[in-house]
Parts: sequence; structure tokens; C-alpha cells
Amino acid sequence: MLRYLALLLLVPLLDSLFLVFVATQIGAPLTVLLVVATALLGLLLVRAESRHTIREIQRKLAVGELPTEELLDGAFLLVAGALTITPGLVTDAIGILLVVPVTRAPIRWVVREKVIVPYLDKRSGGFATGNVYIGGFPFGGDGQGPGAGPGPGPGGQGPGPGGAGRANDAAYDLDDDAYDVEFDDDGDDPRPGVD
Repeated sequence: MLRYLALLLLVPLLDSLFLVFVATQIGAPLTVLLVVATALLGLLLVRAESRHTIREIQRKLAVGELPTEELLDGAFLLVAGALTITPGLVTDAIGILLVVPVTRAPIRWVVREKVIVPYLDKRSGGFATGNVYIGGFPFGGDGQGPGAGPGPGPGGQGPGPGGAGRANDAAYDLDDDAYDVEFDDDGDDPRPGVD
């Protein structure tokens, strides 16, 4: 939390220092004009990209697809709009980077793969991405993992993997005849109690 607070305080400080540097190079009136021009350019780009993103969301929803990329783009465009209306050249530059599709795509990929997917995996136990452990019992069921010892269940002496009642590890290959059921000629079901 403190890192994010420090970052929020660092960006305005860098912006102020950069504005002072630019003002000493080109003068105060041109610096103000440059800040206003970059803010207007950023807002026009945000407006155009927002319309495009909304149309893409509507198109995907109309055909039954989930607009995940477009929703993430919408979030970036909200942040970009806030950055471009904030006075300063650094915030305007970051905002324009988030607006332009060519630079937004790699940023979107990094945020999705490094922030969103790990967060969802952590919160859902892997169900969000399908990265769920499905390979049987952990530790190979050899009685060496946690829970090893006497008692029923995995690794214990009772029935279950790792215990004395463990089934043979051999795989059974059943042919098609193993599933055939033979009926009597009179049409009666061979199962007891079924006529």
C-alpha cells in the first residue's frame, strides 16, 4: 500500500520538475500552451477510442462473446482520461500511451498476465484459468506425504491410496465384450427382481 502511495506522490513531483525544466528551456507561455495542447489531444483520442471500444463491446455481446479485452481497454481509457486532464506533461504522456492502441496492447497483455490472471488464480484456487490440480492425490499416494501414518485415508493403513487397502496400481484394459449384457431367450432381464 505504501508503494502505491509513494508512486502517487512521485508522479506529480516528476511532473512538476519536468514542467520547470521545460519552462526554463522554452519559456512559461509556450509551456502552458504545450500542456493545454497535449491535454486536448489526449482527450480527443480518449473520446475516439472510447466510442470504438463501446462499439466493440456491443458487437461482441450481440454475438454472445465475452468482451474481456474491451472491458480492460475501457478501464485503461478511464485512467487515460483522468491522466490527460491532470495538468502536466508526464501524466499526459502516460495517458496518451494508454490511449493509442499500438502502445495499449502490450500494456494490456502485461497487466492481464502479470496482475489479473495471478490474482484470479489465487482467489479461485485455479478455477478461473483452469489451472486446477487434477492428477490424483498429491505426493503420488505413496504414503510419504502429509497425512501419512495410521488411520484411514491417503497414506494411512486403512482403505485409500497409500494405505494397506490400496488397490493394485495396474491398469485394466477392458475390451468391448466386457460391457455386453446377455439376456435370456424369453426376454426376461437377468437381474434379480426385475421382470
